[in-house]
Amino acid sequence: MKRLLTAGIGVPLALAAIFLLPPWAFFALCAVLFGWVAIEFVAVARGWAPGAPLLLLPPLAIAAAAALTAPQPLAEALHGTSATLPAAYLPVGALLISSAVASLALLGRTPVRESLPAIGTFSFGIPYIALPIAALSHLQRRDPWLVFLLFAIVWLGDSAAYYLGSLFGRHKLAPTVSPNKSWEGAVASLLASAAAAATWSYFYLGRIDIGIVLLGFVVNLAAQLGDLVESMLKRGAGIKDSGNVLPGHGGMFDRADSLLFAAPALWLGLWWLGPQALSP
Repeated sequence: MKRLLTAGIGVPLALAAIFLLPPWAFFALCAVLFGWVAIEFVAVARGWAPGAPLLLLPPLAIAAAAALTAPQPLAEALHGTSATLPAAYLPVGALLISSAVASLALLGRTPVRESLPAIGTFSFGIPYIALPIAALSHLQRRDPWLVFLLFAIVWLGDSAAYYLGSLFGRHKLAPTVSPNKSWEGAVASLLASAAAAATWSYFYLGRIDIGIVLLGFVVNLAAQLGDLVESMLKRGAGIKDSGNVLPGHGGMFDRADSLLFAAPALWLGLWWLGPQALSP
């Protein structure tokens, strides 16, 4: 009952934010919510590197998201006449980022034994939080109905897995990570998300586009993987819930775990399909 009540309040608020907020305000809202997720992620990771400056991770992740969401004129001002970085810059950028993360652990006086877990937490955690913020912002800026599509795929898939998995689940999906998840629930989730994508495609495009339906499958798989990764991190830390702010759902990290992988998957999937995929 608590789960349904939380969803009954949260879903209308989420839809209002998607369709009514201007892009800058929507980014700010995402930054606040996923900043909260980052704080709970840091609390989960703290056990592996208690002496590391992990509280720097949330603001760094939000700063990275802001850079990825920079408006086109700013991107052009930073990179010249084109916002597309030369391919040679990519390995240089990766080297600079890895050096910066290592330097952060060093300058933060991280205990030597915790240096590798600290570097791993920063290297994984910053994109883990920044990419979904950037993806949601780009999707909402392009068309709020794309964020609606994302939420339909994730939420309907999650609901199908929870309720149908509880009724018919017999074969464990990942017993050492999440004992309650079943293969039956995973398949139900996949089919529900594909149906959501097909329905959205029919009403938005006037046809059922096979590319959008297949993208629904991919985004669902990303969402289920995100859920399992969060469960793996919590189980490794000996934590059941990341928080208790959402009755029936746990913490913000527990609620957003699927979106952490699903939002970038939809963003990249639409880029791969090209603009023609959204043409009526």
